[in-house]
Amino acid sequence: MLARLVPHPLLTLSLVVVWLALVNKVTLGNVILGAGFGLVIPMLTRAYWPDRPRVRNPRMIIEYTLIVLWDIVVANVQVAMILLFRPEARINSVWITVPVELTSAEAITVLAGTITMTPGTVSATLSADSAAILVHTLDTDDPDGVRDQIKTRYERRLKEIFE
Repeated sequence: MLARLVPHPLLTLSLVVVWLALVNKVTLGNVILGAGFGLVIPMLTRAYWPDRPRVRNPRMIIEYTLIVLWDIVVANVQVAMILLFRPEARINSVWITVPVELTSAEAITVLAGTITMTPGTVSATLSADSAAILVHTLDTDDPDGVRDQIKTRYERRLKEIFE
């Protein structure tokens, strides 16, 4: 019964938080209206949602999040140093094909999003068979090292979380 009323609890909670941020005032009325949106919108869109992703190791999500946040901070500093102090002619942009061993659509989506959120890298496309992601790096002399870093720091942990 609860699953029919709240088919996607995280979406419901997110909608309440987003609504409160939009109205910029936390009152009982705004919380009730946000909760209404949070209950009605997921119920109306339930037919368009795939099954919930299966998380095998929820504790690994914390480790993954901390690693990604650290990598984002480090990459921000690296990109700032490149843009501020390196001549444009010495920037070595490279396209890299990263083979993907993940089978879960959710895990592949998180991997592509992680690559894109990290400054200096962008996931450009996923192959038709979901076996590889094309990644653009702002500057690297070691494309194999970037590929290995993506596979060991991100993909390995996502396998532990989702598969």
